[in-house]
Amino acid sequence: MRIAQHLSEVAEQAIEAALGETAPAALRPAKDPRHGDYQLSGVMPLAKRLGRPPRELAVPVAEHLGQHEAIAAAEVAGPGFVNLRLDPTWVGAAITGMLSDRSRDGVPSVARAKKVVVDFSSPNIAKQMHVGHLRSTIIGDAISRLLSFVGHEVVRDNHLGDWGTQFGLLIVGMRAFGDTEALERDAIQELDRVYKLAAARAKQDEVFAESARAELAKLQQGDQDNRGLWQQFVAATRVTLERAYERMEVHFDTWLGESAYQDRLAGVVQTLLERGVAREDQGAICVFFEGDKDLGKHKTPFIVRKKDGAFLYSTTDIATVQYRKEVFGADAAVYVVDQRQALHFKQLFAVVKLLGIEMELAHVGFGTVLGADGKPLKSRDGDNIKLSDLLDEAEQRASERIRQAAAERGEEMNLTPERLAELAAVVGIGAVKYVDLSQNRTSDYKFDWDKMISFKGNAGPYLQYAHARVHAVFRKAGVDMDKLSTTSSMQLEHPEEVSLAKLLLRFADAVHDAATSYQPHLVCDHLYALARQFSVFYEQCPVLKAQGETRATRLALCALSARQLARGLRLLGIAAPTRM
Repeated sequence: MRIAQHLSEVAEQAIEAALGETAPAALRPAKDPRHGDYQLSGVMPLAKRLGRPPRELAVPVAEHLGQHEAIAAAEVAGPGFVNLRLDPTWVGAAITGMLSDRSRDGVPSVARAKKVVVDFSSPNIAKQMHVGHLRSTIIGDAISRLLSFVGHEVVRDNHLGDWGTQFGLLIVGMRAFGDTEALERDAIQELDRVYKLAAARAKQDEVFAESARAELAKLQQGDQDNRGLWQQFVAATRVTLERAYERMEVHFDTWLGESAYQDRLAGVVQTLLERGVAREDQGAICVFFEGDKDLGKHKTPFIVRKKDGAFLYSTTDIATVQYRKEVFGADAAVYVVDQRQALHFKQLFAVVKLLGIEMELAHVGFGTVLGADGKPLKSRDGDNIKLSDLLDEAEQRASERIRQAAAERGEEMNLTPERLAELAAVVGIGAVKYVDLSQNRTSDYKFDWDKMISFKGNAGPYLQYAHARVHAVFRKAGVDMDKLSTTSSMQLEHPEEVSLAKLLLRFADAVHDAATSYQPHLVCDHLYALARQFSVFYEQCPVLKAQGETRATRLALCALSARQLARGLRLLGIAAPTRM
């Protein structure tokens, strides 16, 4: 059950019953729990529309709400807010139902499922994945998991940069400087080495540069030898990329790069011209947006063919939308790309609309990962940090922190090298993912190792430890969490039992809100609040020493807390170990 949605419906029914008017409830969680659990402000705009004092309208609405079984108290506050406090008996019954829903923990599926393509990660062939690919990969994976869990059919597409001018240099470079064995051993490293040598040579040797351009033209025209080399570059690079994705537990349903749409590009331009969407300007084919209030002010055309006849990635992006609609039958597409590309996507979406393609399109932009100096994160020599190096360091730091924590608890002897390596990977990579996902994705954030790999505060290891801590309770109790059930509604008596149960009820809202808004940090916020509230509950409400119904209720609250922590972390692409 989505508690906020349910209460909004209850509140809107109360407004209609009390006032004979329909109006949105405008319900939200109360900022201060001393004033209640939820607050609705929908009466105030209604009062303005009707020309009546808002408190005068709020009083009868509160009276109606107070009669509902879910509401313990409904009080008018301020200029016309209505504060709601949930009834503990009703909360107990709702939580009991959630306990039996082991497959979804009370999270309903969407009423109307869509087929959604999530376009994310998208590295370039023959180049190292670096920290700049981190956010798209992590955020895109989390959004895919969230959309799938709430009931949508998701197609994960890695739209590779596998076509372009760099391949002419790579072809002549591989023939001049390449090492076949090195290519098999580490494709990206060898291709990167060859490309740098070829690019440097082309700057000094016009004959070499012209040769690269000629080989590129032959590739684009279908030359078998060049196509074979290109396919070798792509295949070898993909092996390296897949190792990185496997390490991060990220997968794709399709790897359709730019090359997949080359046969469509001339047709795209022809269609744009025939429909009057594009026109020629100084030899180039462009789309202008003079009549668009937003895009028109930028004075920047959307170029789909250069004056030399070459197509651009803007052309490819239009072809890609067409393909996803025609072949996948997609209802929507989500592009998880740096927010600095916002104008490009606004223009793309406008062109797609002019073409009459009915498809929901969303650009999920994100900010930059910064170093301690507030500048984009770089290595000490000023280069982009390789993603593999970052993950290596995360695991190393996690290993040191885990060993330290075990020593502090006197458990270092129980930590085998194999177990340490396993935990270091889970905790280190989980920490990198969580610190990224816990931010509002549109914000830049500073990369801080000490805060990231911490068993305290809002960090991935803290939540993983909280989850393992709950499992330790069940081991001590000798109870199988998966078989825990109850035949009657939980009786919530202690204030911290009630507080924890109310927070558990908000899980479905957090998941759906995160999926709808493409904001994974909403799930992070819920998990962090849950871990903190569970800690308070565990300190104030003894579990193992409790008896009878009290013990059963508290064990049930522990089980639900562990399940939400585990499910929430998995929806973020983070493992939830049961022992740490």
